[in-house]
Amino acid sequence: MAIATQIVTGLRLFIMKRKIVSTVFDKLQIWSGLYLAIFFLIHLSAVLAGRIILKLDTNFYFGVAGLNAFPFNLFFIPYYTLAILSFFAHIAALHNRKMSLKILGLTPQMQSIVIFLFGFLFSIFILFGLTNEFTGVQIPAEYKVLIGN
Repeated sequence: MAIATQIVTGLRLFIMKRKIVSTVFDKLQIWSGLYLAIFFLIHLSAVLAGRIILKLDTNFYFGVAGLNAFPFNLFFIPYYTLAILSFFAHIAALHNRKMSLKILGLTPQMQSIVIFLFGFLFSIFILFGLTNEFTGVQIPAEYKVLIGN
C-alpha cells in the first residue's frame, strides 16, 4: 500500500506540476519522481510475478540475475542506475527547497549537488558490487529461468 500510494500521489503531482516548475531542482524533483513511479511499477510487478508465477524467492539472486547476463544487462544496468540516481536526485531537490542554512560553508544548492554526486558514486559502487565480473557472484540454477537458461 505504501508503494501504491507513492506511485499514485507521485503521478498526480507530476501531472499537476510539470508545466509550472521553474528551477532546475524543481524539474529534477518531478522528473526523478516520475522515474521512481515507473520503476516502482515495474519492480513491484516483477517481484510479485517472480513469487507468484515462478515460485522463486525474490531475494538478492532474483535481483542480480539480469544484471549478470547479456543482453539483459543492457536493460538492467541503466534501470537500476537511474533508480538509485532518481532517489538521490529526489532527495537533493527536496533538500534544496527546504534547507536555508549553510553547512560547512556550503549553500543549500551546493549541498544538494553534493547529495546528487554522492548518489552517482553510490550507484556505481552498488552496480559493481552486484556483478559477477567484479565480485564473483554466482547465480544459483533456479534463477537461470529469469535469463532463459
